Amino acid sequence: MQSCRLLGAGPQLSTFCVLQKLSGTMFILCMVIMGASAFTVQPEQHTVAARNCQFRGKHFKKYYRVEGEPVVLRCPQARSWLQTSASSHFNTTWHKNDSGRMVPGEEEKRLWVQDGALWILPALQRDSGAYVCTVRNASYCDEMSIELSVLENTEASLPFTSYLQIVTLSTLGLLSCPELSEFTRNKTGLNVQWYKDSVLLDQDNRKFLSLRGTTRLFIYNVSVEDAGYYSCGLPFSHNGTRYNITRNIKVRVNQKEEEPIPVIVSPHQTILASLGSRLTIPCKVFLGVGIKSTSTVWWTANDTIIDSAYPGGRVTEGLEKEYSENNENYIEVPLVFDPVIKEDLKTDFKCIVTNRMSLQTLRTTVKEASTFSWGIALAPLSLVFLVLGGIYMYRWCKHRPEKGYSLTTVKTDHEDF
Repeated sequence: MQSCRLLGAGPQLSTFCVLQKLSGTMFILCMVIMGASAFTVQPEQHTVAARNCQFRGKHFKKYYRVEGEPVVLRCPQARSWLQTSASSHFNTTWHKNDSGRMVPGEEEKRLWVQDGALWILPALQRDSGAYVCTVRNASYCDEMSIELSVLENTEASLPFTSYLQIVTLSTLGLLSCPELSEFTRNKTGLNVQWYKDSVLLDQDNRKFLSLRGTTRLFIYNVSVEDAGYYSCGLPFSHNGTRYNITRNIKVRVNQKEEEPIPVIVSPHQTILASLGSRLTIPCKVFLGVGIKSTSTVWWTANDTIIDSAYPGGRVTEGLEKEYSENNENYIEVPLVFDPVIKEDLKTDFKCIVTNRMSLQTLRTTVKEASTFSWGIALAPLSLVFLVLGGIYMYRWCKHRPEKGYSLTTVKTDHEDF
């Protein structure tokens, strides 16, 4: 720049100076643009990744719920992420498909996300629609939608809100109150009430038995009249407000099919264990020969299912295993203690198996293994007897020649004898 001033102000030199100034300005502008782009590459890539989120379609199951009750929608693809992804660190968000707005929003305090699941409490009819769950991590993103229909609690909605369950004629029927895991997790003393055609089935009814602490209902000697609509109810409290959760079940009665009665082979009535040790008690059940069984096996502790009796997970049920030996079918469910404590010595454990024909139970108790050993206690006594026996044999052998001579004399004098 200084050279332009020194050389004068001729027309050619002035043009040269202008070009020099223009090139310098363009260089500075280019550096500014490159610096700005360096700071904006990362957000731009993130935006592109967000726009390229893969949509996996609509979930095959449509949820029907009753107005005024809690609703929980679990992200359907989250389980596959946990099974296939090496890292469990991913983010889950929800939005409603028709509006595109994220949920929960500022205006809706009834909706919130907990452990990746969308809670709606209480559900209203205007909450019906498609909800899109988005799961993403640093390198991948996908979406899946769930259809929810919130219906008025009337008899006309029964065909939509009911779950079909089948029992067999002249057998022991088993009904289960479905999809309550979100409301029963880590809770003990479940109080599920059962109704048939809106009439409460009390505990004194010999036809029906609601297993305490579970979501199961047994129907003894199923008849054609047992078909129809049942409902199960569970109370649920949130922030001091009490809600009722109901599930409707349509029961169909099928004709009886021959199936062998299961037989519990093990465990023994008494199991020895050391306090503080890990213990596994297998419940092995014989299911018959060459016939597929519908048997269900589970454990109870003091007539309470294991998950409710031990919410901390110290005592758990192992994985169910079905196998065949010489064309004989077996099913096995282990009871795992980790570890054994004194409380277990006073607990009544039962293995229960049921199918369409019968209900079988086998009681077992855990006892502390004694540290006293008869082998160790008798070892010194055995040594004493061995020493005394040796001394006796020595003395007997020492006097044996004299006795032998006298006997020989007697035999010589009395040959007839």
